[in-house]
Amino acid sequence: MTIGYITIGALDVEAALPFWDAVLTPAGYARGPLDGGWAFYGKDNAPGIGICKPHDGKPARGGNGIMVAFKVDNQDAVKAVYDAALANGGTDEGAPGYRPPEATSGFYGAYFRDAAGNKICAFTGM
Repeated sequence: MTIGYITIGALDVEAALPFWDAVLTPAGYARGPLDGGWAFYGKDNAPGIGICKPHDGKPARGGNGIMVAFKVDNQDAVKAVYDAALANGGTDEGAPGYRPPEATSGFYGAYFRDAAGNKICAFTGM
């Protein structure tokens, strides 16, 4: 089984698009047209990312313990995604760096949240 696509809830899809455009572009994703209240982002050989209002009509909110992690090409891309997130209304959940912090190679990531509270990671090195 493989992941086909991921959906991320938004309080207001159109208002969320500048944030997701800024965050997903340095990760190599491109957005298609807004269609039926959904915005889908695609990248070759990667699951699609859909931004939408929750189907149940309740407000979007970050799930406790749920996180989406985007693998990017290098540390510069991790930093670009993180910087774009914070510059577009995201909040810090862990600046770019190695994990565990005392490591000098391996997993390098950054963590942030969007306006709806969704926790996101950009990483490289796995």
